[in-house]
Amino acid sequence: MFLSVCDIFKIGIGPSSSHTMGPMTAAACFLDSLKEAGLQDGAALHLKVRLHGSLAFTGKGHATDRAVILGLCGLIPDSLNPDEAEALEARVYESATVVPPGFAPLHFDPQTDLVFDYGPPLPGHANGLVMQALDDAGTLRLERTYYSVGGGFVLTEEELQALGNGEEMASGEEENQPGYPYPFETAQQMLQMAADAGLTIAEMKRVNELACHHDRLDEKLDAIWQAMDSCIERGLRMDGILPGGLKVRRRAKAIYGQLTAERGRNIDQPHVVNDWLSVYAMAVNEENAAGARVVTSPTNGAAGVVPAVVRYYRDHCIGGNHQGIRDFLLTAAAIGGLIKHNASISGAEVGCQGEVGSASAMAAAGLCAALGGTNEQIENAAEIALEHHLGMTCDPAAGLVQVPCIERNALGAIKAVSAASLSLRGDGRHFMPLDNCIKVMMQTGQDMNEKYKETSTGGIAVNLAEC
Repeated sequence: MFLSVCDIFKIGIGPSSSHTMGPMTAAACFLDSLKEAGLQDGAALHLKVRLHGSLAFTGKGHATDRAVILGLCGLIPDSLNPDEAEALEARVYESATVVPPGFAPLHFDPQTDLVFDYGPPLPGHANGLVMQALDDAGTLRLERTYYSVGGGFVLTEEELQALGNGEEMASGEEENQPGYPYPFETAQQMLQMAADAGLTIAEMKRVNELACHHDRLDEKLDAIWQAMDSCIERGLRMDGILPGGLKVRRRAKAIYGQLTAERGRNIDQPHVVNDWLSVYAMAVNEENAAGARVVTSPTNGAAGVVPAVVRYYRDHCIGGNHQGIRDFLLTAAAIGGLIKHNASISGAEVGCQGEVGSASAMAAAGLCAALGGTNEQIENAAEIALEHHLGMTCDPAAGLVQVPCIERNALGAIKAVSAASLSLRGDGRHFMPLDNCIKVMMQTGQDMNEKYKETSTGGIAVNLAEC
């Protein structure tokens, strides 16, 4: 099993990796399929899109409709300029046409051709969408079904079926390339391979990454952290009301101002470090809620946890340094890859335990590694953090990644630091192996009622205060 650090940490836009980035990527893939079929410059085509499952129930709040429109215009998440998106979307609504680069104009009226299907979800995954191209006579020329499986990852129906049959994937989640020296698929294998090789988890992950990225790995790691830190900085400067109708106020700027003013005045409570962790995480998730540029960590809904803990390591921990940040990210990616491979990071599939829970486990492992923890302590840290998110539901109010998501990231960061600290106080021996905890998380998600899995039909989403 190999899942690159660059796949776990993708630079994209908010508010959701599975509901925004995934559908945008799926639309771009559909354009590629049209090109492969030679349909890009022939007779005018009429495009239709149907959103199913969680993509339908929370698609409006997650800007899934906008994501599909922009994707059909030829845009992709990692290079999209959010400031230009609104004008481009408006032109599509006005003209009922998309004109992606290299294509003749394609008829697509979002008012009638983009359908939110509130019936049963598609069989493959809770986040499904079907894209069609028809000719002037109404004859179907091409149809593709895509699944947005969390963290911005997208699979075709065929790829998902192949994965379910235990086949190697040709594209998507895992890079099917030979030559990775440490192909661990479980935490137990990871620990054994590291012990046999005399390497840390970060060192072992680095060797695997170098087989793909060669001498550019540090450049990529630094770019990931730069994007995360820039997102924190922008979030700490911004104020106002978040979009979507809930009228949620940004709070990170005001809290940061209070913390900065108190620093050095010897009036801090001992627990003030939790406020610093919280404000870093909230800054990121307020940016995500606003549709700005964020890094999936491993998803957008959980994008604040890892950056907050890295910033805490750099600015608050004794000995925090640049190489430690790289080791942090490599270790966190190793844990995130294990969770995604053996369970899920999709809130629509397993609830928020798969998003903030996974992010907290990744952050705990990364911090433990950066602070010099052994491989066994790192595995223990990840397990502690994940275990204490088990059963967490995903019930966003109004389908927006705001309530309870923003504060939930803050608490996920605090739990990650606590988990790392607890593990460093021990010798790595513990009762519940990480592999078992990951298995329990998946089983819990499968048993969880659908209304608590990013459909906004239960929990907090239906218990809002009347105003």
